[in-house]
Amino acid sequence: MPISHLDPSVLRVTIDPDTLGFSDTSELLHHPLSWIGQERAEVAAQFGLEMTQPDYHLFVIGEVGSGRSSLLAQAMTKTAKRRVVPPDLCYLNNFEAPESPIAIRLPAGKGRVLRRHLLQLTQSLLTDISQRLDGHDFKIKSAKIEARFKNEEAKAYAELDSFSEKRHCAIRRETVQISYTLLDDNGEILTEDKIILLPKARRAEIDQAEIAVREAIVFYFEKVDRFEGIKNTELASLQRQIIQPFLNKVFKSIRHDLPKQCEDYARLDRYLDLIAEDILHNLMSFDHRENEEKQQAALEQLFCRYQVNLIVDNHDLNAAPVIIEDNPLFRTVFGCIDYQYKNGLLNTDFTRIRAGSLLKAHGGFLMLHLNDLLADGLIWDKLRRFLRSMRLQIEEPGSAIAANIADSLEPEAINVDVKIILIGSREQYYAIQEQDPEFARRFRVKVDFSDRFSANAETYRASSIFVAQVCQKMHLPHFSAAAVARLIEESHREVNDQVRQSAIFARTEMLVMESAALCNVHGCNLVGAADIEAALQARTMRHNYPHQRMLESIADGDVVVTSQGEKVGQLNGLTVIDLGDHSFGVPTRITARTFAGEEGLLNIEREVEMSGPIHDKGVFILQNYLAALFAHIAPIALNASIVFEQEYNVIEGDSASCAELYALLSSLSGLAINQGIAVTGAVNQYGEVIPVGGINEKIEGYYYVCKKAGLDGNQGVLIPYQNDRYLMLDHQIVEAAGKGLFHIYTMQNVMEGMELITGVPSGLPVDRNSKNVKYASGSILGHAQKTLKSYRHACLKSQQSKS
Repeated sequence: MPISHLDPSVLRVTIDPDTLGFSDTSELLHHPLSWIGQERAEVAAQFGLEMTQPDYHLFVIGEVGSGRSSLLAQAMTKTAKRRVVPPDLCYLNNFEAPESPIAIRLPAGKGRVLRRHLLQLTQSLLTDISQRLDGHDFKIKSAKIEARFKNEEAKAYAELDSFSEKRHCAIRRETVQISYTLLDDNGEILTEDKIILLPKARRAEIDQAEIAVREAIVFYFEKVDRFEGIKNTELASLQRQIIQPFLNKVFKSIRHDLPKQCEDYARLDRYLDLIAEDILHNLMSFDHRENEEKQQAALEQLFCRYQVNLIVDNHDLNAAPVIIEDNPLFRTVFGCIDYQYKNGLLNTDFTRIRAGSLLKAHGGFLMLHLNDLLADGLIWDKLRRFLRSMRLQIEEPGSAIAANIADSLEPEAINVDVKIILIGSREQYYAIQEQDPEFARRFRVKVDFSDRFSANAETYRASSIFVAQVCQKMHLPHFSAAAVARLIEESHREVNDQVRQSAIFARTEMLVMESAALCNVHGCNLVGAADIEAALQARTMRHNYPHQRMLESIADGDVVVTSQGEKVGQLNGLTVIDLGDHSFGVPTRITARTFAGEEGLLNIEREVEMSGPIHDKGVFILQNYLAALFAHIAPIALNASIVFEQEYNVIEGDSASCAELYALLSSLSGLAINQGIAVTGAVNQYGEVIPVGGINEKIEGYYYVCKKAGLDGNQGVLIPYQNDRYLMLDHQIVEAAGKGLFHIYTMQNVMEGMELITGVPSGLPVDRNSKNVKYASGSILGHAQKTLKSYRHACLKSQQSKS
C-alpha cells in the first residue's frame, strides 16, 4: 500500500445538525433517558438486581464519570418499586437479661404504633394506677388488712407486756424500739444501788428475768416483722387484683393494633406480658405516700424499660429502600451504640442503639464505593464477616473506651436481607479476585461499564436526550441542534475515534454547564455551537499554560526544532505529554550517527537509564529489522547511536521507532530528510507500521509549532495508516489542510515513509523473502548497503593491520 495523502474531509467527524431530527433539546424532554452505549452493563445490572439468591451482589466497574453510580441508582429505584416495603425494626428491653436487648421486626408503620402506645401508657400510668389505688373499694379492703394486722400487733404487744409484768419489768414503746425498767416487789424502780444491796440469790433471779424480757422483746419484733411481711404481701396482692383488669384492658387494646401475622408476634406478645408483670411487681413505686422526688426517680427508671427504640422506621416508604452510602464510616454502615458520661463513667442502655445503612437497606439495596471501604480496615473486615452470614451484630469497634464503660450491651444479632452494589475500578475488581477470592465470591454479578461505544444515529439521539435531561435537571437554557452536534463531535474527540463516542458523560455534562454559563453571560436563551467552541477554548486556556510555555521555548530557540529544509540523520519525532488535566503533543528532534565498528546500535537514552522498557523494546525491534534488511552483509560492521535531543525526562513508548529507523537509514545512506515532515509510528520486525496513541495531540502539537514558524505548504505529519480512523483534528488544521498548507500522510510499511521524507525510492524488492537481495544503487537501501560494505571493509582492514 503506497503513501496516502489524506483528504481534509477525513481528518475529523462532522455532524450535520439537520440529521439529528430536532431544532433544540426542549423537544426531547418527553423521551426517557437510556443507558447510552451500556447495553451489556444494563443487562447485567438488571439480572443482578432481580436475582434473589444469596451471594449475587453486584460489583460495578468502569471509569469515573461513566454514569455507573447514577445509572445503577436509577435501576435500583426501578427494581425497588416492584418489591414490598420491608418491616420496621425495634430494639426492646430484655427483662431477663438487660445487657442483651431483643430485636423485633414489625410491619412497616407498626413500629410507630407500638412506640406510641407504650409512650401513652407511661404518660398515663401513674395517674391511672393512683386513681385505682385511691378508690373506695381498695381503701376499704386495705383498711381491713391494716386493721387486722394492727390487732395482731396489739395482741402480741399485750402478751409481751404481760410476760414482762410477771417478771417485775415495765416496758415502754418508742418509735422503733421498746425499753424496759426493773421493779421491786412494791412496784418501785430498782436502781443499781438497790440491786447491789439485794441478796445474791435475788440478784440472780433479776438477771434471769431481764434476759427473758430481752428475748421476749426480740421475739416480739420478729413476730411484728412477719406480720408486716404478710400484710405487705396481702396489700400487694390486693393491688394486683385491682390493677390487673386495668392492665389487661390496656394491653388488649395495644395487641388489637398490632398484626398477629407478623413473624415476631409471639415474641412481642411475650414482651407485653413481661411489661405488665413488671408493672405489677413495682406497684409500690406508684404509692403517692412515698417521697415525691424518690418516687419520680423510681418511675423514670421504671418507664425507661418500657420504651421502644425504633431504629428503622419504614412507615413513609412505598417500595423497598434504596440507600446510597456516601459517608461509609463504621457507625454509619453497621450501626452503633451511643454512650453518655455520668459520674466519670460511660453509660448506655437499649434506647441508645442506632441503626446503620445496612439495617436501613434491609429488603432493598445499598450502594457503596470500594475506595471508601478500603480506606478503613475495620469496615472492610466487618463487611467480609457480614457477607459470610448476612447476620449483623451491632457493636463498637475496638476497645479504646472499654475501661470507662459502666454498662455494656450486646444487642441481639439480626438477619439482614440486602443487595449490595459495590462501585470500583476494573483494576480493583481483578485485584480482589486474586487477593480475596472469598469476598469476590459474594459478588457474582459483574456490571462492566465501557468507556466508549460504537456511534450511530441511535446513540446520537440518546446523547441529545441526555443533554435535554441535564438542561432540565440543572435549569439551564436548552441547546440548539448545532450545539448538540458540536457536543457529539467532542465526544468523538475525547476517545480519538471517528466511529466511537466517549461513554464518560460526566465530561459532556461539564461542557454543557460551561457552555450554558457562557450563553447566560451573553443573555441568550438558546445555547449555540459558538458557545460550545467558546467553552472549549476557555477550558483549554485554563489548562494549557505548560503547552504554551513549550511553544514559546521552541519559538525562542531554547528548544531546537527545525520544520524547514533538509538534514542528514535528523528528523522530528512526536511525543505526548500528559499532565492529568491536560495533554498535548510536542515535536522532539531525533538524531542518529553511524560509524564503522562492531558494537552495533547504541540507544543513548537506555544507557543513561532515561528510557522505559517499552521504548527499549521498540529499539531492539528496529535493530533486528535493520539487521534483517542487510542480512546478506554478514555480519554487519556498524557502530550507531540514537538520541532524543534536549529530552530530559524519561522516554517511554515505541511510537518513535519509525522515526529512529529513518534517522539511522538517513545517516547510513547519506540522504537528507525533509525536516517539515514529522513522523510517529511503531514498527515490527517485518517493517509493518503499527498504530500509536495520542495521534490527535501529536499532530496538533506539531502543527502549532509549524504555524508559529510559518506554514510554507511543505510541512505535515506521517502516521500509520491504521490511525486515520482515530483522527479528530482541530478545525483550523482541517482548514489548513484544505488550503494545502499542512498535510497528513499515512503509511503501511516503514520504507514507504522513508521514500516520502527523502524523495528517493526505497529499493525494497517486491519479493522481500528472497535470500539474494541486491538493492538498486540509487535507492535508499542501495546507498545504505554501499555504506555498510565500506564499514565492513574498513573493519577487516583494521583487523588485518592489528594482526
